[in-house]
Formats: sequence, C-alpha cells, structure tokens
Amino acid sequence: MSILSEFKEFAVKGNVIDLAVGVIIGAAFGKIVDSLVADIIMPVVGVVFGKLDFSNLYVVLGTAPAGVANTLADLKKAGVPVLAYGSFITVAVNFVILAFIIFMMVKQINKLRKTEAAAPAAPAATPEDITLLREIRDSLKRPS
Repeated sequence: MSILSEFKEFAVKGNVIDLAVGVIIGAAFGKIVDSLVADIIMPVVGVVFGKLDFSNLYVVLGTAPAGVANTLADLKKAGVPVLAYGSFITVAVNFVILAFIIFMMVKQINKLRKTEAAAPAAPAATPEDITLLREIRDSLKRPS
C-alpha cells in the first residue's frame, strides 16, 4: 500500500474528521471564553477590588531605559524583563471558566446518555427452544 493511499485512508476515518471539527469548535469557543473573561468578568472583578485592571499588573525585573513610559506594553516593547502576573491571573480565570463550562457540558451529555439507556426496552420474545424446554419441564413436574 502506498503512502498516499494510507494517508487517504487515515484522513477520511470518522475519528480524524471528528477531531478536526472538535479542534475548530474548541478554538472558536476559546475566543468566546477569552472575550467573556476580558470584557465581562474581569471588569466586574476589577470594580469589586477597587477598579483594578489585571492586565496591567506587573513587576519590573530590570531597569527601564530613560524615556520609556511605565506601562506594560511600553516596557515589553523596550525589552525590559517584566513579571506580568496580571496577565497570568486573567489566563487562570479564563481556564477555570472554560474548565467549568466543559464540566457542565460533559455532565449534561452523561445525563442524556443515562436517560437514553434507562428507557425501558420492549421485552424480547422468548426463543422457541426455550419455550419448548419450559413446556417439557412443566410436564415432567406434573403428577402422572
């Protein structure tokens, strides 16, 4: 089998296509969660904790050259080593929210699977040989 035909067989398998769809949806979902955290949750958290902007929380680890503004973006652009823990807080909150949403989705999917599995199935018809064996058993039990 040639490499091209092996690749074709691999690429058209259902699992590979499902994985590709999952990755694409996951990337789009990640952008939605990023926006949710950055545009909705973090501003509310910032208001609760005194109007903090977590994206601008940092510690300068080196010396800033003269004339460089004391903002995170300008310091990074100047190549000054900066410990940007505010960005880490934002990403951590992002992860917790994403993990919670995925947990809730898996929980609901499992709940749906349980209800489908718990649905009563119609009783299966007894095979003819079992019916005959039961009749023989019952006739042997009867007194003659």
